[in-house]
Amino acid sequence: MSRPNSTVAVLVGADSSAMVNRLDSLANVRGITSGDSDESPHRRAAQSHAAYVVHDADPLADVAAAWTGFFDGKGEPGTLEVAVEAALAALRRQDVSLPDYYIVLDPDSLADTRKHWWFGVLAGVSPARVVPTAATTTAVSGALSTLSSGRWWPDPPDEWLRGLRNVVPDRAGLPSSRARSLS
Repeated sequence: MSRPNSTVAVLVGADSSAMVNRLDSLANVRGITSGDSDESPHRRAAQSHAAYVVHDADPLADVAAAWTGFFDGKGEPGTLEVAVEAALAALRRQDVSLPDYYIVLDPDSLADTRKHWWFGVLAGVSPARVVPTAATTTAVSGALSTLSSGRWWPDPPDEWLRGLRNVVPDRAGLPSSRARSLS
């Protein structure tokens, strides 16, 4: 799958599909929901020529669920490792791709461990790529128009994804003790 010409944002949070549909009415935004077509939103995003493509198909959704389940004590043993390997395989096959940005709708409504996933784990890996916003069309449209640049996701993602078991929620995104001792 080729790299999209558009800036791609995955919307996550409550009613993300409805928000994608509302944003599709904007002139410079192409909204793609998971159930729109038999073709994956990732492939359709790569074919778009809109300035922004927003969709609701998080390529790391299973990893996020497994990580939060692992630390909330609700996951089965091995679920996180299986989810990570499945995500890595899908990324390698180019069935999915990491978005330019994750836009997290109404982050205050998220459970604590899920907040740590977005604003600790993912923001720790690439800080500018996770954007919190209110769950309104105006707020999301404003967030799209003011996206800042920043470092891309580490490529390949193998090391940081396989290391998730060791990323504790309330420490996620903080500098490691090794990094602090080197500075």
